[in-house]
Amino acid sequence: MHIDSLTPTLHATNARPVHGLVLMGGGARTAYQAGALQAIGKLLGNRGANADKPFPFQILAGTSAGALNATFLASKAMEGLRGLDDLARFWGELRSEAVYQLPPTPLAKLSRWATALGLVLSARQSAALMDSLALVNTLHGAIALERIDTALQHGVLQALAVTASSYSSGAHWTFCQTRDGQPIPWSRPGRRAEQQPITIEHLMASSAIPFIFPSTPLWVDGGMEFFGDGSMRQLSPLSSAVHLGADRIVAIGVGQPQRAGLGSPMPSNGRPSLGTIAGHAMASVFHDTLDADVAQINRVNQSLSMLPDSVRAELPFRSVQVLALQPSASLDALAQEHAHALPKPIIRVLEGLGALRGSGAALASYLLFEPGFVQALMALGQADVQARADEILAFLSPQPSHPVR
Repeated sequence: MHIDSLTPTLHATNARPVHGLVLMGGGARTAYQAGALQAIGKLLGNRGANADKPFPFQILAGTSAGALNATFLASKAMEGLRGLDDLARFWGELRSEAVYQLPPTPLAKLSRWATALGLVLSARQSAALMDSLALVNTLHGAIALERIDTALQHGVLQALAVTASSYSSGAHWTFCQTRDGQPIPWSRPGRRAEQQPITIEHLMASSAIPFIFPSTPLWVDGGMEFFGDGSMRQLSPLSSAVHLGADRIVAIGVGQPQRAGLGSPMPSNGRPSLGTIAGHAMASVFHDTLDADVAQINRVNQSLSMLPDSVRAELPFRSVQVLALQPSASLDALAQEHAHALPKPIIRVLEGLGALRGSGAALASYLLFEPGFVQALMALGQADVQARADEILAFLSPQPSHPVR
């Protein structure tokens, strides 16, 4: 969908539009983004005779696992379209043990219920069910952070933005690494932005799924605060790319407002399982914010269209277009098909929670960093892009920016 957005004017003129990429969060589900972007890269690579295909996005913004994808791409931007293939290759080689591990508990060998109880007792100490140190090591090996600054200095990128939520203050922070390095001049109630070089710590903070992964400390405003997943309380996921100067935004989410019940019978007492409730809670964290932001833009645009031309000409806003991609099939259903591939200790825990069947499989979908599920997600992303190939190519074709109003 193409949307004209009510946004502050940061750049009066551009010879060519500034393309932004916004990647939403969703744990393992964000493998869908890798498949979609690989397909977009192939579309762009097949267009025209120019063998030197530049990186197609100048502003990258991500939240949670989408922030990992955005930062990985920023580190590969100097390689042009090959960076999109590299992201798909990274996901293809990923495994759950490279992302998280269960903390050792003395009860783990007794039964799945004892395993779950042991995790709860362990979580009281660390405020998290999983140990995410493996992800720290994985990201250090996969992302060359110094290459981000190289891409910025060469003008291949203009900005990278990563969003996290502060448990300490309740504020929603966006950390920006930009080409000019100047302070970020925007702040909203409950939402802040700060110029900082993006580090692995920022990525760990942004992707710290509540209750599952531990919080991460970061320095903001001269003090230390503890941060968790940026998808929490994220009401306007497009705002960072807009404020950083994007004229056209491709936004890729992994949410599904119409979630599948998967036809599973309810327990005899009629109550949902703990896994079903946890999956619904995760859906509340990760779903719908992109659609809500798009809907808000539509309402603002409709209001603007009712104003006289003379009034619109005096307003300090510019036109921004958005193309949004979402999965066309149920990711919960895909997760149920592949949940058996999880490491056995994780299966024991999820079985104890009732999270491997029916709607409870939604919880497993955020933790399923296994080849079968990842490949299925990437194939879905590729198919969804192919279904809209002409629209996407037209959207990303270089052309003059819209005039400032």
